[in-house]
Amino acid sequence: MLLPTEKTQPRQRLEDYSILLYGQPKIGKSTFCSRMDNPLFLATEPGLEALSCYEVKVPDWQTFVKVCGELSKGNHPFKTIVIDTVDNLWKCCAEFIKEKQGIQHESDLGFGKGWQLIKDEFFRVIRKLSLLPYGLVFTSHVESSEVKTRVSTINKAVPSIPRSGRDIVLGMVDIILYAESVRTNEGSIRVIRTQPDESWEAGDRTEHAFGRKLPSTLPLSFKKFEQAFYNQPEEETAGGTDDVDEPAEG
Repeated sequence: MLLPTEKTQPRQRLEDYSILLYGQPKIGKSTFCSRMDNPLFLATEPGLEALSCYEVKVPDWQTFVKVCGELSKGNHPFKTIVIDTVDNLWKCCAEFIKEKQGIQHESDLGFGKGWQLIKDEFFRVIRKLSLLPYGLVFTSHVESSEVKTRVSTINKAVPSIPRSGRDIVLGMVDIILYAESVRTNEGSIRVIRTQPDESWEAGDRTEHAFGRKLPSTLPLSFKKFEQAFYNQPEEETAGGTDDVDEPAEG
């Protein structure tokens, strides 16, 4: 029998949700992710040398698919899967499809077929990974995209993965966080934006499950983010080493 007999309940653990964290290189995205619950980094580019973490180097799409297969079998201690970065993972997928099809560029197949093959393959594997019982985090760099409004054109910060891949990831994740450095009277500080704005992409689908709304701006600290997510004062938040003040790689 496939039809449900009971309603599902909102998931209560942070690790039950998927996250996209994007921002400038070296701002501290990887350090943030390293504080999560038993993370495994699937590294598609250099950048984790300053961190002590579990890492699998992913130079190509075939390696990524094999690692996903191993993760699906269980029998490992990891609770959070970090794809660092999803920008390069999309490129790996594109190279795989182009080599498989014997073409130099996605447009060589005509009628958008090359682009569609990449999109279908990327979605196929990422969707399966997202259904595994682990937290899933994507990191991405940032780029500026022109957005036209009724009265003006503004520059909006968006993840730098190409549009087709970006649409897949944005539609899949539960939380979108934008990390940036802002100037204050005391100097520059690093923050994460959690709520949408005309100047950046961000958002949170979990607020109804927890009866709270994340502050629109938080320090770029996993500990502070975790406290806000669970709506707990600092002394009640479980586990965790304090975040390092200076950003590590990523």
